Amino acid sequence: MLPEIARYPTYQILVAMVLALLLAIVLFPVWIRLLKFRNIGQQVRADGPQGHLVKQGTPTMGGVLILLVVSLVYLSLGEVGRAGVISLVALLGCGMLGFIDDYAKVMKARSLGLTAKMKIAGQAVVASTVGVLAVNWAHVSPEVVIPFVGTIDLGVWQSSVSVGGFSLELPWLYLGLVFFMVLSFSNTVNLTDGLDGLAAGTVMIVMLAFVAIAFAQDNLELALFAAAVAGACLGFLWYNSYPADIFMGDTGSLGLGAVIAALAVVTKTELLAPILGGIYVAEGLSVILQVTSFKLTGKRIFRMAPLHHHFEMKGWSETKVMVRFWIVTGALAGVGFALWFVTRARF
Repeated sequence: MLPEIARYPTYQILVAMVLALLLAIVLFPVWIRLLKFRNIGQQVRADGPQGHLVKQGTPTMGGVLILLVVSLVYLSLGEVGRAGVISLVALLGCGMLGFIDDYAKVMKARSLGLTAKMKIAGQAVVASTVGVLAVNWAHVSPEVVIPFVGTIDLGVWQSSVSVGGFSLELPWLYLGLVFFMVLSFSNTVNLTDGLDGLAAGTVMIVMLAFVAIAFAQDNLELALFAAAVAGACLGFLWYNSYPADIFMGDTGSLGLGAVIAALAVVTKTELLAPILGGIYVAEGLSVILQVTSFKLTGKRIFRMAPLHHHFEMKGWSETKVMVRFWIVTGALAGVGFALWFVTRARF
């Protein structure tokens, strides 16, 4: 980072976002051509909306380049810290799991990759790693803040274990919360990635909220990291907007979902994350309610799940669903930031 710019944190954040944006815009055409040459295309669900069948064969695994751009930008800015590295571990860990899933889909030429058990097992490893590193390496407190109420200590049930001469503290309740968050956000962002531009656009908005929170906390490294993710998503949107030239695949959606959870942990906004990422909560709940209702009553609540497909089946265009979900995400991110700001002033 140039000395002149290093004196101005806001400029550094802007540089991180713009640099990630420009790298993505420049590199994606090359990546798309390579994917086409290797015949790596999307396998569309047979039971999804019939209008999506035309997307069969569209290049996928754009998430590989998103992860690469974020890593390059963050590591090159000279503000690398423990909390940022943990967030990067979440991004790359679940991203690698998504890559294996995408590769399996491409090789088998079908829309299903890893089994659910294999995917959850991999996410569990990443989630456990993030939780243990956050508590023992980045010294994240196991206390969580309940807006307008106070704090609750999830470290009351704790064990200590010795590994390779190091003593690890294991606050089980807090680690359980981290585990739930990583799996939930990773999978619900994956569910949201069903329309052109939907997942990338909503993640970009949520990342901007984390930029604001981290900056207000005087945590420049996390603000830079979140800005890099936002910029990479924005650059990807240039090619992922309807009609998409490329999809992010599970490599992108699983990794980006995990990084939302990780940033919530290291910024101590664990209980605000469901508001900041409320659109993913709605998408996940729509699937749970749909499956539960059909099993119990034989009837469906929604025309199709996840929720974005319900609105498609009602006649909304992909673009209308996408933009309206972006607007809802922006509103929820604003509410989440406002709640954090008020809560910070009180506690």
